[in-house]
Amino acid sequence: MIKKQKPYRIFISVAEPSADAHCAGLIAALSKRGYDNIEFVGVGGPKMAEAGCKLLQTTTGRAVMIYKAFSHIARYYNLIRRITRYLKSNKVDLVIVCDSPSFNFHIAKAAKKAGVKTLFYVAPQLWAWAGWRIKKLRKCCDKLCCILPFEKEWFSRRGLDVAFVGNPLLDNLGPDLARFRKEYVNFEPENARFALMPGSRAAEIESLWRPMQQIALRLKQKYPDSTFTTVAVDTERKQLLQASQIPGFECKYTISLVSETAAAVDFAIVASGSATLQVAAVGCPMVIMYQSSRILWYLVGSWLVKTKYLSLVDILAGKELVPEFMPYFSSIEPVIESIERLLEDKEQLTRTSNELISLAEPFAEKKACEKVADMVVQMLP
Repeated sequence: MIKKQKPYRIFISVAEPSADAHCAGLIAALSKRGYDNIEFVGVGGPKMAEAGCKLLQTTTGRAVMIYKAFSHIARYYNLIRRITRYLKSNKVDLVIVCDSPSFNFHIAKAAKKAGVKTLFYVAPQLWAWAGWRIKKLRKCCDKLCCILPFEKEWFSRRGLDVAFVGNPLLDNLGPDLARFRKEYVNFEPENARFALMPGSRAAEIESLWRPMQQIALRLKQKYPDSTFTTVAVDTERKQLLQASQIPGFECKYTISLVSETAAAVDFAIVASGSATLQVAAVGCPMVIMYQSSRILWYLVGSWLVKTKYLSLVDILAGKELVPEFMPYFSSIEPVIESIERLLEDKEQLTRTSNELISLAEPFAEKKACEKVADMVVQMLP
């Protein structure tokens, strides 16, 4: 148990909106326990700042995918150097890095050189694409938080001190997911309610938002009474989506939790990533999309990726539970055909909804922010 009379400083490193939300929840969980002697400082986004973290720099507005990141290298390395100097010249009791391994490996390495323990919140998916980086992770990670059940054994066998904490994206749903099961007995495709979820990163929006709209226009032609809702993580992303709306497309824009929107619709078109698990948790059938450079994919990506399936939902299911188009390489015809085939099969839609709920239930049994807060308390000197 940490000493109430002793001041502590925790440095948190975040580069994406989802991680910003995770760490804001963690700060709130620690604050609710009365640990007002902990100072939070770091890099992240508005949710962390609102929760009480002093930001050296806002980092969540320009988060990019790897193949789009080259123009941002100088900016990120300048930030890494700034954080390194901070850790050397200020007393820090614990460093927490959340997601974004390409960036946060550097921060964890700097923490190790400064003699500060490091907690990895959200384990990097080395099991899928970069097992050779396990040595680097062992050198700079003191405690690892896994958000996927099978990761605990995988990392433990490779010498990491690891715990499965559940998934912070599902903390707000509670353990009873059965209430979200969808029944499609009276469903008519003509009246289908769709959610479009192009992701939170600028690069995802750039590569997926236009084709998602084109898919929606085609579906609208076949199902004239269908409706579309688009989810944005914040006002900045909402404005970016609205500015890129193509002629003829109409939808409702909402800034809300992915799970809330997915619970209210019949079908979702989702960018690959953590949002797919949120959609699964409320039993919403979906197709999953991801785009990449065709050249880089065939030269590098297809060799690095070691899993049979690429989407998180299908990896966890061990089968193609939902159609995945990763990468889809600009052709939307197969995506449309897959959606139409599913919409015409009520039994399959109901079965998929039930299987998605069953898949997500182990994650909802734990409250991730509380579990990680326990680990933080144990790690503080």
